[in-house]
Amino acid sequence: MAKRKSPSIGSLAPLDKEGLERMSRMRWEVRRFLRFGEEVAREAGVTALQYYLLLHTQGFPGREWASIGELAERLQSAPHGVVALVTRCEELGLVRRVPNALDARMVEVHPTAKGRRLLDRLAPQLQSHLPELAAVIEAARD
Repeated sequence: MAKRKSPSIGSLAPLDKEGLERMSRMRWEVRRFLRFGEEVAREAGVTALQYYLLLHTQGFPGREWASIGELAERLQSAPHGVVALVTRCEELGLVRRVPNALDARMVEVHPTAKGRRLLDRLAPQLQSHLPELAAVIEAARD
């Protein structure tokens, strides 16, 4: 996947006070959303990263798994860190590794029935907060 190129520092016009207020509000709301997700995951007995890994196994159309590389991209983590996270999730019975039938170098990460039940329980709680977050993010763009 191509990485999004960021403008160089100083190449964009500075924001006015109102723009800074919108940006502050947006960052605050994003952090509140992430914090809520951390708390929901913790109450369910997993870490936020374990929940995110489960979520991202379902993030690709037409399949019920994700590769280590795809998970690393989605989690914005190094592949070796994702391998360790997958190992912890395997130990908890949340995911299983399956060798890819077409490419022996690729490992598919599939949720187990236990992992799927956890995802089915947590995702709706977080989904319910998305409309408010989306509205704040949209307002920050103006």
